[in-house]
Amino acid sequence: MHTKVTVVMLVLASGLCLTGCNPTMNDLGTFNGHFEPGDFNRAGQFAESKIRKGNKPSGNDLLWTLQLAASEKAQLNHADSIAYFDKAEEMMNYFASNSEVLDTVGSTLVNDNAIPYKGQQYDGIMVNTYKALDFMAEEKPDLARVEFNRALERQTRAKEHFNEEIRKLETKLEKNKEETNADAMAMADDPKTMTIVNAKYPGLSQFKPYPDFVNPFTTYLAGIYFLLIGEDSRAADLLKETAGMVPDNDYIKNDLVLADDAASGKAKLENQCWVIFENGLGPVKGEFRIDLPLVLVSSRVYYAGIALPRLTRRSIAYPYLAIKTDAGEYQTRQVADMERVIETEFKKDFKGILIRAIASAAVKAAGQAAARDNDKYGILTAVIAFYSVATTAADVRIWSALPKDFQVARCAIPENRLLEVFAGNTAFDVHIPSCKNAIVYIKIINAGATPVCEVLAF
Repeated sequence: MHTKVTVVMLVLASGLCLTGCNPTMNDLGTFNGHFEPGDFNRAGQFAESKIRKGNKPSGNDLLWTLQLAASEKAQLNHADSIAYFDKAEEMMNYFASNSEVLDTVGSTLVNDNAIPYKGQQYDGIMVNTYKALDFMAEEKPDLARVEFNRALERQTRAKEHFNEEIRKLETKLEKNKEETNADAMAMADDPKTMTIVNAKYPGLSQFKPYPDFVNPFTTYLAGIYFLLIGEDSRAADLLKETAGMVPDNDYIKNDLVLADDAASGKAKLENQCWVIFENGLGPVKGEFRIDLPLVLVSSRVYYAGIALPRLTRRSIAYPYLAIKTDAGEYQTRQVADMERVIETEFKKDFKGILIRAIASAAVKAAGQAAARDNDKYGILTAVIAFYSVATTAADVRIWSALPKDFQVARCAIPENRLLEVFAGNTAFDVHIPSCKNAIVYIKIINAGATPVCEVLAF
């Protein structure tokens, strides 16, 4: 084993050291530097420059396509947004049906950044949710319906998919135990390991996940949409599910009553306005490093460094939006915390991330030990050591254009069809056109940023 690992390390060291320097972290920093202040055009241009032009997706093509699509949506360029989200969904489908056998080996010899970004479950759910909103804005209700159905189906399949991914990971590690050191699985399961990890990343144990990858915003918005198009019974089922996940939101409870009344013929849906607030920016990933004992690798190598990703929270734009009409005042309330959505999947993925990191550290440590046994002048040992340091990097890739949370308020459409919206001390008016019901969609990424606002008429 040692000779084989040493040869592989030496070959890779000359050409792949830059992989471990984590250039994606710098690229995401540049993108966020454009997106966070609201320069969506430059953010989109930067994202587009990072997408490869090959026939098949690879590397970070999917990640940058998601960022580009979100940048177009933030500019209300719905046709372009749909086109790029379509491409992102095609890439996800490609990766789902073309699993790379060498992914685990590559992540072990280098790091997780050697694996193409294939998207998270919440990525796919939000792709279909955003496409549904785009089609609603384009007044294409049948296509919006298709996207909501796809989003809800993704949520149904998410738990099964995750369990299957864990089984695949363990199978690959077992088949490649000489290269990956399958004892890493046992070390990852050792309570002492998690004690070390939790000491470095105490927030991990404090996550409060949503059940089984469900995004309450997607479920809620689908419920409102089906209510608006007259599928009252289905709307009631979805709103009941949302109310169970978000029990403290009275708007959701009242929407459920409205849907039940509409389904039973007790009430007719008219003159209602929902204000959806896409608020702030969701988490990004940083990197932290720890030393783990690797006695199983070599009697002469007792410690090796591993790099793990850490979710870092970003700020809301405003705690809520206040809405004034000629009939009263309202405040938006949270329907979905996107941080919790992302944390749900991150926490369930973390064991696999940890296994791969430990296995990678074990292989690199074994390479160093083997080099010392066959290295008269110390040159090979130095090369292997340099490679080990250079390729110890966490996978910090994340769709950073997602918001921190989604909020909602509902009111009757006022007689003057005018809403006065207050974001902190800033006020702006929203005019509701002639329609039966409406959704007012407002996106604000940080305090003081210009609101992105549009009215979806029904």
